Amino acid sequence: MKKYERPENGIPISISLQPTLEAESIPRPVIADKNRVLTISFLSVIVAICISFIAKFLIYLINLVTNISFYGNWSIAGNSPANNSIGLYVIIIPVIGGIVVGLMALFGSKAIRGHGIPEAMEQILTNQSKIKPTVTYLKPISSAIAIGTGGPFGAEGPIIATGGALGSTLGQLLKITHNERKILLAAGSTAGMAAIFGSPVAGIFLAIELLLFEFSPRSIIPVALACITGAAGHHLLFGAGPVFEMSKLIETPSNTALAAYSVMGVVIGFFSVAVTKIVYLIEDGFEKLPIHWMWWPAIGGLAVGIIGYFSPRTLGVGYNNITDILSVNLTMRIILNLCLLKFISWAVALGSGTSGGTLAPLLTIGGATGVLLGSFVIYLFPASGVSLPLAALVGMSALFAGASRAFLTSIIFALETTHQSNALLPLLATCGASYIVSYFFMESTIMTEKISRRGVKTPDSYEPDILEKITVENVMEKNGLIISDDTPVSEVLNWLDKEPDYKSNYFIVSNKNGEYKGIVSSSNLFNKMHKADTLTGALIKRKNISVHVDNSLRTAVELMAKENLDVLPVLSQENNKVIGILSYHNIIASYKKGMDDNIKKRPDISLKRRGLRILVRGQKLISNIKSMAE
Repeated sequence: MKKYERPENGIPISISLQPTLEAESIPRPVIADKNRVLTISFLSVIVAICISFIAKFLIYLINLVTNISFYGNWSIAGNSPANNSIGLYVIIIPVIGGIVVGLMALFGSKAIRGHGIPEAMEQILTNQSKIKPTVTYLKPISSAIAIGTGGPFGAEGPIIATGGALGSTLGQLLKITHNERKILLAAGSTAGMAAIFGSPVAGIFLAIELLLFEFSPRSIIPVALACITGAAGHHLLFGAGPVFEMSKLIETPSNTALAAYSVMGVVIGFFSVAVTKIVYLIEDGFEKLPIHWMWWPAIGGLAVGIIGYFSPRTLGVGYNNITDILSVNLTMRIILNLCLLKFISWAVALGSGTSGGTLAPLLTIGGATGVLLGSFVIYLFPASGVSLPLAALVGMSALFAGASRAFLTSIIFALETTHQSNALLPLLATCGASYIVSYFFMESTIMTEKISRRGVKTPDSYEPDILEKITVENVMEKNGLIISDDTPVSEVLNWLDKEPDYKSNYFIVSNKNGEYKGIVSSSNLFNKMHKADTLTGALIKRKNISVHVDNSLRTAVELMAKENLDVLPVLSQENNKVIGILSYHNIIASYKKGMDDNIKKRPDISLKRRGLRILVRGQKLISNIKSMAE
């Protein structure tokens, strides 16, 4: 192997090594990526427009079922089931609704069961964001029946599930990647939320915290445009005012009041843990029933009907309950009923597997809890400065923050749906406290418990990719094996026989001037069909596969995966010469080094060493002074 020099480490090289990438070496396709972002953004807006009208249709359908069920009227006018006058018959209506939903789940799609977001999360994490197209129409219809017959749910869960199904279905019809389908699913879901509540920013954060599990331009831009479109649909179809309008403007709270709201957040945090555990305890109880799951929604409907007979305000969507709680227009008895009886009704119905949502019930229960806690604080500390409307607002957000751990979504949602900007600090304090308690005392959330039991791991952190932060130049080897193209195969094999420690699946080939020629696989090199005098250059089948020093390791990993290689040449941009070698060993070592930033604990400033240095300097200074004095 006369063309090789042998450095001190014993690894043969044919050239000295340093950066680049040639034209076809795989720079990241920035322009192509931006074009795809535009395409997916356009599709997301189309989905958002459709889901805005579906949201309005869903509300009309809920109103229609409500009027037929409780008033015998064929009307789409808004009417609460709480105002019914049918007496004991109110117990039967939710049961009928439960039977219809059970039959739809049995003969239509089992995917309509549940509260929407966990099912969407599961499809994203395990099924490449593929949701059955039938969910697009079965979910809103089943939810309208469940809610219209008295189910204690909101319309937001069904519309989120419907929007996700619509985006996923469109993604399955088109030639797009799995990740792009995930973005369409998230865009449809959050656009539905924005269409119902007029809360586009909260929708964006919902996507980040519960659906996308990433924060990047390729996902945020389409989702943001979809949420803006959904909010425009809300203003067009539902009105421009706040969904939960409060009778008075909230004043900026004092520091004493902020401290009180923080303590309330801790209490609500523990309550959110209890709420989550009770909901799934009830669901486990239904799993043990000796009857088919199709009948479970009817049993849940029976509980809803019985509770609704004694407390009619627990029936139906109940957005008016939230508005009344925030304005403190209800007696303490009704508020206590909404806190306890609404919770029992919702937990049993949700545990039964009927079609419904979680957000509106959590807001109702949390708002009522906030009023009760605020009243208790005011009773004990009249000068605390606590306001009952603000206590209701932070209570409803804190319960959602603790139960779902969608921290930012909870805060922004409260601000957008009430237009109360002075509530920002108390919301941060209360939701932050609730979130902390939930994090330390609950393994899974109300959104992830169901899928975690099926072995699905939900991401809970959104850190930058370690490999994206490291460049090829930082980890490449400047000494490595490079075979000259005019070297006979027999000579290469003889050298490899003498170097048993050197193992590689691929070998980089250059000409005698060090210019990169291509890559040869070990299986091709060791093929016994080759003649002894066959030149290595004749075995090259892979060309123009290389990286540049400025490329990130993520780019290199993507190229290795695409080409099924475990080694890449690093080329000089000026003369196409190989200046380094990048192997998967280098990438793994750098990844481990990046992980050490979160594992290894050591002080960067040693007080002991610093103290010794000061002591030594002090002693020198004293000795110098003595010398000068003498």
